[in-house]
Amino acid sequence: MTSVTNTAIYFRNDESKWRDLVDSFEHHVKTERGLSELTIRNYRNDLAPLFDFMQIQGLDSINDLNRTNLREYLAWLVDIGYVRSSVVRKLSTLRGFLKWLVRDGIIKTDPLPRRGVLNKTRRLPRCLSKEEISKIFEVIDSESLVGMRDLALLELIYAAGLRVSEVHKLNISDINLGNQELVVTGKGSKQRIALIGKPATNAIEQYIKHGRIKLDSKGKTKALFLNQTGGRLTQRTIQKKVNYYSNLAGLKDVHTHTLRHSFATHLLDGGADLRVVQELLGHSSPSTTQLYTHVSSSEARQIYLSAHPRAMKDESKS
Repeated sequence: MTSVTNTAIYFRNDESKWRDLVDSFEHHVKTERGLSELTIRNYRNDLAPLFDFMQIQGLDSINDLNRTNLREYLAWLVDIGYVRSSVVRKLSTLRGFLKWLVRDGIIKTDPLPRRGVLNKTRRLPRCLSKEEISKIFEVIDSESLVGMRDLALLELIYAAGLRVSEVHKLNISDINLGNQELVVTGKGSKQRIALIGKPATNAIEQYIKHGRIKLDSKGKTKALFLNQTGGRLTQRTIQKKVNYYSNLAGLKDVHTHTLRHSFATHLLDGGADLRVVQELLGHSSPSTTQLYTHVSSSEARQIYLSAHPRAMKDESKS
């Protein structure tokens, strides 16, 4: 077990430092709380997604954790497919981990709110308007090699409602442009067929023919989206690309799951059946997809109140 000094711990993609920190926490719960080996192993598993989230969000230090990004982390767990009971357990482990960090002087204060944090992660997901989605695509320079790839990347995420992990895993063999569909590998290695429209199909076709072929000139890489050295684009880079172009379009706090939420909401607004949207999103339970109906109902209410001639009329004053 490696000791941890009472200074800021910077990971910067160094997973070994994260493992050292978790090892120290495990030693604490084993020696001072006398927990079983199984419980301790569960603690490590519960904390593993936090490191992945920090890498995706560009959080290099344990000191970068705050109330806002921890709430986003819990919402992200729900978004990538963890059921509520699993998120509750991870939240309990996280509370113990943060208290230990404070006790040992690794962080100064506990950034996690005391109560109600999980309920707040179930707030209605943010949804972009169709016009805002278009703005993001319009700021991408599709004439450049990187821009050609990035347009295909963002068009695909929105067109198919993909999680960041799902678009990261895509191989070129998963795409069938003729049928405008792709094979997506979701949580638990479950596969589903996703559909894409003409704009996404055109963007991907242009990228494969004129962009990807330059990034993988020897044809050795099976990944669909490649970096400039020919390797598979990382989840963190994908998230950064979404953030970059949304900021360029004048939109703040847009993530890959924002595009996914927008995909689902726009389908429901257009009259799609909830069961169809559930299938396209890869949700195992309809209750997860049901959340999006509240978004659509909220938008419908706003439209109704602003558009119907008698919606806001107070008959008692007539």
